[in-house]
Amino acid sequence: MKLYNLLLPLMLSALVACGGKETKQSETVEEKPMVEVPDFSGDSAYLYVDMQVGFGPRVPGTEAHRLCLDYLKNSFEAFGAEVIVQEGKAKLYNGKEMPLFNLIASYYPQAEKRVIICSHWDSRPMADHDPVEANRNTPILGANDGASGVGVMLELARLFSLQMPKVGVDLICFDLEDWGAPEGAESDHQDTWCLGSQYWANHLHQPGYKANYGILLDMVGAPGAVFYREQISDYFAAGVVDRIVKTAADLGFAKIFPNEKGGAVTDDHLYVNRVARIPMADIIQFAPQSETGFAHYWHTLDDNMKNVSAETLDMVGSVLAYIIYNE
Repeated sequence: MKLYNLLLPLMLSALVACGGKETKQSETVEEKPMVEVPDFSGDSAYLYVDMQVGFGPRVPGTEAHRLCLDYLKNSFEAFGAEVIVQEGKAKLYNGKEMPLFNLIASYYPQAEKRVIICSHWDSRPMADHDPVEANRNTPILGANDGASGVGVMLELARLFSLQMPKVGVDLICFDLEDWGAPEGAESDHQDTWCLGSQYWANHLHQPGYKANYGILLDMVGAPGAVFYREQISDYFAAGVVDRIVKTAADLGFAKIFPNEKGGAVTDDHLYVNRVARIPMADIIQFAPQSETGFAHYWHTLDDNMKNVSAETLDMVGSVLAYIIYNE
């Protein structure tokens, strides 16, 4: 994903200018008592993250990418999901065409009311923010940036195999999120990022597919991470953000889900909101003290398992589990 953009009003004006009239959508939040849900395990989610990282950098077109796709497909199927691997092609910032593989794992597929939980599963082919210049063309492991969100989704899938929620759930792993143009490149544009979600939004995996709302997970595993209200999410899906914040507060996690504005970031939810017209919020770490808005190891070789915490994964996953099972 691109750098955080703190100039939100200008950015949203640009969104309207380049994308036509935008329809602001939100999910109505209904007050009702919490129901008992299966226990989300941060330790289990951590192991799923570690499994992905164990394949090496999951750069599209590599053997590690192929092996990880097989692992994800087999794992979701073992947890009872109906799995579709959507194959497509996208043009990279450098003009080259690259195959992509979006994975959709569906539960209760016949249900009309549906929720999307998603993350990207690829990792960046270049450590272009690494402090060591010699490392900047080296692929990254993407332990937090990519694998953490998928790890949470795999643990949710395990819960669904034990107790099905009453709402349909589609767990979507987007490919080619992190092959955007490096800073300063002639083609440095927001649409060079998130190619898998752009493809999905324009070629839905099922004709006429609809979902009530969605939640995107990106960099959700770091120790001490804080998840502010991301501002593209607030623009398109304020009600979904409200639900996340309220559920986190009810569970005692208000400190890591503060009801405070963060930055705005080009991420997969942008295209789901704009093109597929499904209100989607982004749970993404924001570091306001950082020049980029991201942690110091973002897009560096230090994005490895030492920057993933089972405790953080547990809090994020528990919030999602309570939201889904209380539909």
